[in-house]
Amino acid sequence: MAELPTSHGDFEVPVIDVSRWATGGAAERAALASAVDAAAATVGFLQITGHGIPAAAGQDLADAMDTFFALTLDEKKTLCAPPEVNRGYTPPRAEKLSLSLGVTSPEDLFEAFNVGVDGTGHTGGTLPATHFPANRWPDPRRVPGFRAAVDTWFRHAGGLARLLTGIFAHALGLDDNFFGPYTDHSVDVLRMNNYALPAGETRIDRDRMGMGAHTDYGIVTVLWADRVPGLQILGDGGRWHDVQPAEGALLVNLGDALARWTNDRWRSTLHRVLPPADADGRLVRRRSAAYFHDGNHDAVISPLPGCVPEGAEPLYPPVTIGEHITAKLAGSRALRPHDDTARESARLLAATDTGDR
Repeated sequence: MAELPTSHGDFEVPVIDVSRWATGGAAERAALASAVDAAAATVGFLQITGHGIPAAAGQDLADAMDTFFALTLDEKKTLCAPPEVNRGYTPPRAEKLSLSLGVTSPEDLFEAFNVGVDGTGHTGGTLPATHFPANRWPDPRRVPGFRAAVDTWFRHAGGLARLLTGIFAHALGLDDNFFGPYTDHSVDVLRMNNYALPAGETRIDRDRMGMGAHTDYGIVTVLWADRVPGLQILGDGGRWHDVQPAEGALLVNLGDALARWTNDRWRSTLHRVLPPADADGRLVRRRSAAYFHDGNHDAVISPLPGCVPEGAEPLYPPVTIGEHITAKLAGSRALRPHDDTARESARLLAATDTGDR
């Protein structure tokens, strides 16, 4: 376990070493799965070590992000896509993540670049462009090595996400390969984030968010992030807690799909990013890259065996991954408030503190 500083005393995000999952005996695998189960049920966030991803891959990704985000805004905007296409460049103040919960807030300050699985190259046949659109890559003459660095990280993060789904299945008392049929053509996206103010602005408005409060939409998120304050998660009692990754660790959090599959036995935890700022209110550099392993677009999420108490009704109706993601993205990207998130929005609206520093 690792104790991390928060705005309200100590708050623990478990540090879990997954290096022995593939080679450990039954007792080691059971202990690892038990630790994951406890974290998933109480925090919804984990810090993963022993993941085997080379440090050089993370550094190459960070360098590629720096080169891309240093381009002029006009040049980056040539890579923008319509809101319904979850690819390409997103300028600052273009999204409101809180609208994925149906909660109104000012526009978020982050800028982002998204890549994902391109359905046209799928070996099992063409996948629907709605969920698997083609990527938009910057000119390699302007950002040399960008695509290679991003593709390498995408492959590493995806491998870790798939390893984790095996541990999740074990922790839930299922066959280790249970999630395989739900993820063999998964809607996976890598979102690279940079926290920046629009040109000409030098101070952060007090009510602005770097990234508004939200839950992630799919199965699991693998997050690389600078060790810079900003990320907060909403804990029990409605308090926001600061979280920074431990040295060498990757932050991992569960998404809505697992919460719905487990009937909220496991948590899709609300989180947000405060604008990282210095003492004078100027934005400081903070970068992150979130790999979303969301599941197959046509996979139906309904409660797993044993997750609904006898005689009780499930907390959520059945829904496909694709339907759920589409509705969530319509909020965050198209700015149409999602109106079917009563349980999630209630948690956010019940928060008892602002978490401001």
